[in-house]
Amino acid sequence: MPVIVDSSRSSHDCRGNPDRKPSSQLPERPCRCVTIGLINNMPEAAFKATERQFVSLLNAASEGIPVRLSLYALAGIPETKSSGSHAGSRYSGVETLWNTRLDGLIVTGREPMSPDLRDEPYWESFTKVLEWARGNTYSTVWSCLAAHAAILHMDGIGRRKSEEKYFGVFDCARVSSHRLMAGTPPSFQVPHSRWNGVAEKELTACGYGMLARTADKEIDTFVKEGDSLFVFFQGHPEYESDTLLREYRRDVGRYFRHEMNTYPSIPRGYFDQRTETTLATLREKAISSPNKEILASIGTALGKTTIENPWHLTAGRIYRNWLEYIREQKNANLPRPVGAC
Repeated sequence: MPVIVDSSRSSHDCRGNPDRKPSSQLPERPCRCVTIGLINNMPEAAFKATERQFVSLLNAASEGIPVRLSLYALAGIPETKSSGSHAGSRYSGVETLWNTRLDGLIVTGREPMSPDLRDEPYWESFTKVLEWARGNTYSTVWSCLAAHAAILHMDGIGRRKSEEKYFGVFDCARVSSHRLMAGTPPSFQVPHSRWNGVAEKELTACGYGMLARTADKEIDTFVKEGDSLFVFFQGHPEYESDTLLREYRRDVGRYFRHEMNTYPSIPRGYFDQRTETTLATLREKAISSPNKEILASIGTALGKTTIENPWHLTAGRIYRNWLEYIREQKNANLPRPVGAC
């Protein structure tokens, strides 16, 4: 059953206003659906793609579970002309959440502008969302930087920057029998794209549970139980096949425009061997003598490669488990979200 995306900024208001008629696009029996919110914090280049990725992943995971998805924008996130126009027609401000509840919530990350996340212009809005989510969702997903910001606010756990970007598709091992991992293989692959990580011993000392680690002992997925089950992804199971390619091409462009001092690393475990060899050769040439011809050759090499997506099935399984957990919590003898369907 396809996910129904609320296309009106005010469509969520019908939960708290009995006089407002619900959208005709909603399922005939909305009381059976699971209501999910997506707070999309990504910048212009990735804003629409991020929305598309999560909608696609929820579609793949939701067979037999009606899902109604509402879109939200965090206060303090800078808007560009195109992303602002798109958000203006489809997204509500998070302040509309304060007097309602959702069954589940997904919060994305974005590239930081400050070394300390608490100095980001959206920090106050973000922490208010987190405190709201504790008591007004059955479960919330915190993705990448949002995961780091959440644990910093809740438990003072800071992230640590690496000398090299953790970038590519990494082998992961399931390390827990938690229900979110039910039906997943013992080992699987997940894309990562980040400079920062967190120490497992600090997380476990604060009551977090590890669900998956990469082969080189980096944390992939972890959770914290509470009134709402908080799920944290350092990786990006929602990524499409070409997302890392587009990020790599973006960073190469930044290097050629002198916006980055260091040439970007080639994503690990992602390209076929021939493409990786070609890109490595072009990388050496670009470092020694950058010019437009080399940049064009990089674009040609990227245009010829074919990317597989070995992480899609496992990502769908984890999100399926997440939706099933939320549905069970909703159907149990627990307080129902006010006005939720």
